[in-house]
This record gives sequence, C-alpha cells and structure tokens, in this order.
Amino acid sequence: MVVLPVTTWRKSPSREEDQDPAGEQPLHVASRLHAFNRFELKYLVPVEEAAEIRDELAERMDRDLNSPVGGYGVWSLYYDTPQLRFYWEKIEGLKFRRKLRIRHYGDLDGVTDESPVCVEIKQRVNRVTQKRRITLPYGTARRLCDGRELVEHSPQERAFIHEVLELVVRLNLQPTAITGYQREALVGRDADTGLRVTFDRRIRGRDRDFHFGIATPENRFTIPPHMSVMEIKVNERTPHWITDLAARRNLNLIRVSKYVQSVEAFGLAPRSVFHVNEADCPPPNPTEQSLPQQRSAPDAPLKAGAQ
Repeated sequence: MVVLPVTTWRKSPSREEDQDPAGEQPLHVASRLHAFNRFELKYLVPVEEAAEIRDELAERMDRDLNSPVGGYGVWSLYYDTPQLRFYWEKIEGLKFRRKLRIRHYGDLDGVTDESPVCVEIKQRVNRVTQKRRITLPYGTARRLCDGRELVEHSPQERAFIHEVLELVVRLNLQPTAITGYQREALVGRDADTGLRVTFDRRIRGRDRDFHFGIATPENRFTIPPHMSVMEIKVNERTPHWITDLAARRNLNLIRVSKYVQSVEAFGLAPRSVFHVNEADCPPPNPTEQSLPQQRSAPDAPLKAGAQ
C-alpha cells in the first residue's frame, strides 16, 4: 500500500482527544464493516416480463425483508479519476478492478449529514464480485471521500478506512456520476439460502450536483424506462431451476454496468459495445408520447423525475 503524504489527509479533530496513545478505539467498539463475495449474472428484461419472472420466482423464493412491495430506492455516488480509470478498467475487462462509491438506500427526501450511507469498495477478481463497505453518517462519508479526512473508526475498520483514503489520494478520485433506481429483491429459501435475485427499474442518473440532498436534481434515464436489469447473485453455484427459467424465457446474459451506462449516456466517454441504446430497446406498444423517447441523443439522455 502506498504511504499517504501527511499533507494530503487530515485526522478528524473531534476524535484526537478521545483516542488512546495508540490512536485506537477500545476493542469492545463494534465494527460497522461488512464484506462478502459472490457471482453475478445480469439480464436486460422488459419491465412487464420482469414482473412475471418475479411472480414465478416468488413460488420458490421469499421477498427480502428490506424490500417492500414496489421496491426501494438505491442511490450511488461514484468516484473516478479525471481520466476515468475505473470506467476504462471495466470496458477493458481487467481481471482485477475496483471502484469506490457512496450508497444510500431509500428515498432521498430528507437526506441530511446524519443519514446512514455505505462507503463501498466493489471489486472484481476474475469472475468473483467482492464488496467491502462500512456504514457511516452521510456527512462523515463525504469528509472521508471528498475531504480526505481520517474519520472516526474502530480498530477493525482501520484497514478499510485507510484503503479508501489511499485510493482517493493516490488516484485523485473525484465525484463523477450519481445513479439511482428502484429495486425489488428476493432471497432463496432452504437449500437456496445463498441465492438473491434483484430487479432494478427506472434506472437514471446525473453527471453533476453530486449531493444526495439536492431538492430538485435533474436526473435522466440512462436505460430506457420500460426496461429493467435482473441480477442473479449466488455465493457458489446457480440453482438449476434458475438456469432453466432463463433458458425457457430466452434471457441473454449481458455486460451492463449502471456506472458505465451513466458515463456514456452523459457523453463523458464514447459509447462502447456494451452500451444499452434506446433504439435497440423499443417499447412493446409505442405511443405518441413515447415515440420521441426512441431517438438516440448521446448528449441528451431521456429526462426522468427528480426521484
């Protein structure tokens, strides 16, 4: 790990008086750090068909306890280098790649500096997706990622906090894009307890105003609103009945990244072969109202509501 220059990040002054001589919190302080590995399979599915698949899956799966009827909001602020290093690593398919984001679950109404968010490093090692994250108040998360400040943490969280700081400082990371969508989640039962299937719809984002608490942000659809992204997530093997369902419905695996889609939709980088184009996903029953939405506009994606 690269040693951080002492002039590039700051300790939180509110913590210095409370720290012991070793600079650590007492060992009994609980860690807010969470980590897991899994395999992910993604499909692009029309919203109406996604609802049918969800109902079929519900016969063998349970609704996630944190997923109410209609789903819940997921908002992510992605950081990247001025040269979009993380974006290009994804496009080039590097076997090891990382990205840093701050994620908020739920509606954005009333988000304050005290609202809980996750600072997350998502990385890919060959075919395995790994996530490590820590839950922090929103203001603290921004001090860590934007202010490059060594924020309050427990001994168990030290390595992760320092890794975030090392990435931010060494690579000069900066806010690059915000993505948001509505998610419904199902979890496996009995022998399929490691299975999770999510359906993400109304996928949108923006390339400015990088604050979750902005009252009227100008978000735009980055994937056509009549399409949803279905993700199958497993710890080890995908159940055979899931693969049978995908085959029966002629679902095709795709390489899609909501962050990459946003970068390309807002013209921050040329559209790659993995880009989901509006013209390739026409609505099932075009109407006069939806027809203008089918025109390709690289520098002006479809507008969406603020939420």
